[in-house]
Amino acid sequence: MLRTGIVGLPNVGKSTLFNALTATRGAESANYPFSTTGVNVGVVNVPDARLEPLARIAKTNKIVPATIEFVDIAGLARGASKGEGLGNQFLHHVRETEVIIHVVRCFEDENVVHVEETIDPKRDIETLNIELILADYASVEKRRERTSKQIKIGDKSAKAELLLLDKLQAAFDDGKPARLAGLDDDEKALAYHLFLLTIKPMIYVANVAEANLTGPEGDLVRQVREHAEGEGADSVVISAQLEADLIDLETEERRQYMESLGVTETGIGKLIRGAYHTLGLISYFTAGEKEARAWTIHKGAKAPEAAGAIHSDLERGFIRAEVVAYDDLIAAGSNAAAKEKGKTRLEGKEYVVRDGDVILFRFNV
Repeated sequence: MLRTGIVGLPNVGKSTLFNALTATRGAESANYPFSTTGVNVGVVNVPDARLEPLARIAKTNKIVPATIEFVDIAGLARGASKGEGLGNQFLHHVRETEVIIHVVRCFEDENVVHVEETIDPKRDIETLNIELILADYASVEKRRERTSKQIKIGDKSAKAELLLLDKLQAAFDDGKPARLAGLDDDEKALAYHLFLLTIKPMIYVANVAEANLTGPEGDLVRQVREHAEGEGADSVVISAQLEADLIDLETEERRQYMESLGVTETGIGKLIRGAYHTLGLISYFTAGEKEARAWTIHKGAKAPEAAGAIHSDLERGFIRAEVVAYDDLIAAGSNAAAKEKGKTRLEGKEYVVRDGDVILFRFNV
């Protein structure tokens, strides 16, 4: 399951956002630094409007969406890379995630203290990113000592690693994260074993007040947006407090309230899709009388690998995949009609699964 870490400085709204994402009050949300001293973990459904129509065709009442695991990580402060505050704990939990959601405070509220006393998204982004870079810099320096020793004893593979370390260190010296170091595919594969924090993809969340959710984009949000664009990263504007308040409303009340604000979709859906997009993930479906289910795979995965998302036996004994595109199935109205119209096809081991494919795997073990 995809593991996503929610990070940021203290009191930027991380736990409030986590509560909204998980539709619970499980994470403490308090007006003082380090109110989150450990981690809160929640599994979140990936919104997908295609599942209900698919369930109707399959004549099942059970829908199983894809899921993402969100981790609310303790707030970071200056000096975290050296163990200040909850630094060591913070860095450990970030290292265990696959994608980082960086929540940036873009709201004014005199009742909610800011560790730096003023609201400055650009400064806050730099504070967190620098701490992550410094932690990676220390890791690279430590690795360099080991690699240099390997070179002295004639380890040829160590030379390639030393070149990688030089490249990473040059990026860090320029204040750039590892993901912007210009690594090629081979270097990225080599860097994987360094467990770097700044090589992880990041999504920036501008956390605004409810009143600023619609209308012209303010300067605070613009700072976040411009930084994200400079990195080639996704950014989402969310009012975490509004999202948390919405979970207490019934479905119709929620729709009406959002409509009164001029909001057609919650930021939660945008954020979850952003995580999918950032990691290059897609969904395919299986549907039968038992259930209609979404499965998560990486874009470019071939049919046997997609089968393995269900069970390793399906990948090991893969024979063929019976595939129909979601839109074609919905237009036909049934599996039988889709087959009659020639929309269903048999695909082999080299077939690259597409987002929205509805698949029945044939296998033998």
